[in-house]
Amino acid sequence: MVTTTRDTGPRMSRRHAAGEPSARGLLLTVLGEFVLPRAEPVWTATLIGLLDRLGVEEKSARQALARTAADGWLSSERVGRSVRWSLTEPGRRLLTEGRDRIYSLGARAPEWDGVWLIVYVTVPEARRSLRHRLRTRLTWAGFGSPEPGMWISPFPAQEAEAAAAVAELGLGEQAMSFTARFAGIGAERDMVARAWDLTAIAEEYAEFIDAFGAPLPDAPDAVLLAQARLVHRWRRFPFADPRLPAELLPKEWIGDRAARLFHARHDAWHERAQARFAELAADAP
Repeated sequence: MVTTTRDTGPRMSRRHAAGEPSARGLLLTVLGEFVLPRAEPVWTATLIGLLDRLGVEEKSARQALARTAADGWLSSERVGRSVRWSLTEPGRRLLTEGRDRIYSLGARAPEWDGVWLIVYVTVPEARRSLRHRLRTRLTWAGFGSPEPGMWISPFPAQEAEAAAAVAELGLGEQAMSFTARFAGIGAERDMVARAWDLTAIAEEYAEFIDAFGAPLPDAPDAVLLAQARLVHRWRRFPFADPRLPAELLPKEWIGDRAARLFHARHDAWHERAQARFAELAADAP
């Protein structure tokens, strides 16, 4: 019997999408990297075993599977005493979108025309929960806030996402937007520094380079685990890094070097990691 979840559509919290170091976050990494490319269902034992080797206890791994299924990402099928899992169509679509965003980070951005999108939206101090939700949504979309109530993006096409966030939170009457170029008062880079903490982002990139710049593993199991950890660690950068145009970044931006390292490691490990996962999947239950 196949058990499917309610059809309200899958949900994923932003912390899980961004590679939260939790059982749920690691499960999503494994699903996106190793289950998504396959047409076959995967046994519980395969997923639990791999998560165990990534440091997740069995109880937590099983809870992560159950919650991911309850959120609409997975369907289960019992075969004898064993259970195997398949991605639902909405789950497959959303993981594909997430994969595309992860792998596109570091691609050369088109030349910037200097036009900013500015969104003004005010939320009373007393409504802190609403302010937090707005900040989460706009930060997720790549906006920065140099001043209270002011959100900026060097990508005017992001207006649609900002408008959706404002409307869904019931803030349409308190918001306005326009596009403009920076003028002669003040310094554009100072505005960028107030809107985004590029120093903190650079430090995270440096930590990534330190973690994955060591000599490459060779044994099949080591390659599989290294690939899972590589992708899981990289997943947070598309959401932490607003991917500003080169004109607004420090020279020799460390994010470019980190992206080159990610793609080099991922390409070097890809075939062997996929092959080892396929072997483990074939052996279970």
